[in-house]
Amino acid sequence: MRPLDEKETTAVFEKLFKFTGPNLKHIVERPATEGPDEAPGRYCFRLHKNRVYYASESIIRRATNISRDRLVSIGTCIGKYTNSGVFRLTIQSLDLLAAHARHKVWLKPTAELSFLYGNAVLKGGLARITDNTHAGDGVVVYSMADVPLGFGVAARSTQDCRKADANAIVVNHQADVGEYLRNEEEL
Repeated sequence: MRPLDEKETTAVFEKLFKFTGPNLKHIVERPATEGPDEAPGRYCFRLHKNRVYYASESIIRRATNISRDRLVSIGTCIGKYTNSGVFRLTIQSLDLLAAHARHKVWLKPTAELSFLYGNAVLKGGLARITDNTHAGDGVVVYSMADVPLGFGVAARSTQDCRKADANAIVVNHQADVGEYLRNEEEL
């Protein structure tokens, strides 16, 4: 387990900024609330076995007593680096993204299951979308009960969604909570 270098930090922050925008500073400067110490410090990012973890400094200090080959996980795994060196957010980062999301999409109950199976969001299944969403922006997908279901990338802007056909793709799927069942071995 080691701190992220400058290149890795840039890749992680660019991906998080795509979903959170200026709210990224709240993630970085957030005071820690967990850990055995009275003052656990702040949350920070660490790399371990091509996975990026978000954990309090207090827990990270205690984890240094565990050898690298025996350490399985620490804190919240927010993403991983692929074999080609590209950083990808994983479904475990959904709670962090949902709390600080800039753009949101709400699905009709009939479209929730389709999204949870890994399909893109169609205009016919879209209930609401935040204003000023542009194509290519990261969005967090919610149910009508405000339960975060996953996240993806907007394929159309808010204005284009209003004029789009019912079968037009509005959000391209990236991750959803159904991955906990589909990809148990990898998580």
